[in-house]
Amino acid sequence: MPQIVDAHCHASPVWFEPVEPLVLQMDLNGVSHAVLTQALGQYDNGYQEECLRRYPGRFASVVGVDPVDPQAPRKLAEAAVAGARGVRLRPDVWMAGDDPLALWRAAADHGLVISCAGPTAALLDDAFAALLRAFPQMVFALEHLGGWTRPDCARGEEVREGIFALADHPNVVLKVPALGQLSPRDMRGALPASGCVLDQAPGAILRDVLARFGGDRMMWGSDYPPVSSREGYANALNWTRALFDGCPAGEVAAVFGGTAGRLFGLG
Repeated sequence: MPQIVDAHCHASPVWFEPVEPLVLQMDLNGVSHAVLTQALGQYDNGYQEECLRRYPGRFASVVGVDPVDPQAPRKLAEAAVAGARGVRLRPDVWMAGDDPLALWRAAADHGLVISCAGPTAALLDDAFAALLRAFPQMVFALEHLGGWTRPDCARGEEVREGIFALADHPNVVLKVPALGQLSPRDMRGALPASGCVLDQAPGAILRDVLARFGGDRMMWGSDYPPVSSREGYANALNWTRALFDGCPAGEVAAVFGGTAGRLFGLG
């Protein structure tokens, strides 16, 4: 059976949850590896480094660095030496000084994946397209389906086509959100004893994205632990995977493990 990799989750002893509950959820659901993603605005990556040591080979770390810190490129290089495989940056990060792309350049020099967090409007801006062209060998993994699941995204046809058009950039990968981020829950009335309780229709966009990007440029992430306040970890995996029923098995295997494993050196 192909390995399952959770490409977007969080662990912290002071915010969200420590790593142990995540490991439990992974074990219960057959998830072999995961990518620990630093919370936005946090730049102390010591706990994620500790998780790499405690669970060797099981996790990859996507760190955070403060883009207004003049020493950010050096600190990012140090994080890469300490084992980081990616860095979480907003799409409009420019450093002060003579080289506004210094932080992006440091990420490229160390082969880091960019976990790109930001609104769809910023990802569809010409300035971001220029950034993608400036670093054609660096992978930009756009979180939450290119911002499609963010509350500030106007989910219209123009925005949808704009996200699809990002496939024209070979270095763009989309993080696939769980169904609970695409389909809001309605808790009125009794829940059935089993089966998917969410409207699956909003998840149809994932099949369209698969047709445009291909499985080798998509990777599922649970968004644990916030997912626990939505549909829960097991449902986030199983209900989202069910949206791809009938799609080529190799493509689905890439979405739920192969792509993240390849990009982050897991498995």
